[in-house]
Amino acid sequence: MAAAARTFVLIILLSATLAEDDKLRFKAATKPVRLFTEEELKRYDGTEEGQPIYMAVKGVVFDVTKGKEFYGHNAPYNALVGKDCTRAVAKMSLDPADLTSDTAGLTDEQLKSLNDIFEGTYKTKYPIVGYTAARILNQDGSPNEHFKPEDQPHFQIKDEF
Repeated sequence: MAAAARTFVLIILLSATLAEDDKLRFKAATKPVRLFTEEELKRYDGTEEGQPIYMAVKGVVFDVTKGKEFYGHNAPYNALVGKDCTRAVAKMSLDPADLTSDTAGLTDEQLKSLNDIFEGTYKTKYPIVGYTAARILNQDGSPNEHFKPEDQPHFQIKDEF
């Protein structure tokens, strides 16, 4: 009988601990999402010392500050920061014409490369700090009623929100 009572107490304590863990997880998951306009994102281009360095890929804004040797001022990939550079990442290009979020005309191979780099590099190495406003707003700033994250190319909503 004493063993049953100890088991019961252990189950109660374990349940309480798991419930507390769930509360903490939920609290972390409800962190507000920041939306960046193009102008706001430009402020994080690595030119100002002490300021974080942000870049967007597929409308997701990453803090790439820990890769300062690659993305910081005068670094090899600095052209990619302070903007949504989805096309450049897909094409593995630093051409100024490719430093845009426009994916029109990309080949299936380039789209696959984009998704692989997005998933395998950016989402695994760098924290997500927000999203570009262009991803979910119309040009006039009104909400895009037709935007559905789950319909975006290579977008996995469960991983991002």
